[in-house]
Amino acid sequence: MENIKYTPKDILQKEFKQKMRGYDPNDVDSFLDDIIKDYETFNKELQSLSDENERLKVQVDELNKQIAVSGSQPMPSAGVTPTRTAPSQPMSSATNMDILKRLSNLERRVFGSQLDNNTNDSHRL
Repeated sequence: MENIKYTPKDILQKEFKQKMRGYDPNDVDSFLDDIIKDYETFNKELQSLSDENERLKVQVDELNKQIAVSGSQPMPSAGVTPTRTAPSQPMSSATNMDILKRLSNLERRVFGSQLDNNTNDSHRL
């Protein structure tokens, strides 16, 4: 807003000298009233956009910080509880192993003897 020469108040308070062949003062006042309304509208829009720009900059900074933090510390997938693993094992393989063990135990509970019978039948072939 460095290059703005007149504020709405400056326009409203401007006094013009009258000359013999001058413009109709009522016509000039009416036109200047419309300009003041436009200035006020532009100022409101400029302020609104400036506020939104600041808000978005803050949001971008926050998201960049979250990305930086999540990049240094892997975040667990939704619904998966992180487990403690040996330092030599990558977290994803330990989690996959844990899931496979849980699935196997669940199958044994649900299907019970059916799994044992099918396993024994498959060995007979």
